Amino acid sequence: MAPYPASVRPAVPGTDHRRLWWLALLVVGWFSLVSAVGGGLGLMVGNGMGMPMSWLAGTPFDSYVIPGLILLVVIGGTQTLAVLGQHGRQPWYPAAAGVAGFGMIIWVYVEVALLPVYSFLHTLYFTAGTLQLIFLLLFLGILPASARERSAARE
Repeated sequence: MAPYPASVRPAVPGTDHRRLWWLALLVVGWFSLVSAVGGGLGLMVGNGMGMPMSWLAGTPFDSYVIPGLILLVVIGGTQTLAVLGQHGRQPWYPAAAGVAGFGMIIWVYVEVALLPVYSFLHTLYFTAGTLQLIFLLLFLGILPASARERSAARE
């Protein structure tokens, strides 16, 4: 039995690129994990890592400690679960990777909505979250099969 249903196909006909997508997912997960842990600790211990306190005006926060804690625990925590689950080949790791990718995207949206500045880092981490979801979908074999491949699978 094929590792994917007949209605989907590998990225390139005749080959299975699942290993490539698995590795890409792992690399993005590690990047996001290290970034979230470093950023969270930097915000909490480094008092905002040089960002002015005035940027927090109009937000529910009076220091960078709580945002740093959220970044560390929520974003870093979900990325940690996804990466460790993937390394351990746990059956739930694709779901964890999806939650982690969406979590990264939501973090960036909220940050952009609350802060009065925009940074290249917003684009970088939004892209990381998006790539995490794309690589997960590619690993899961979401590409549609051609009509010829569907008819061959029925035979």
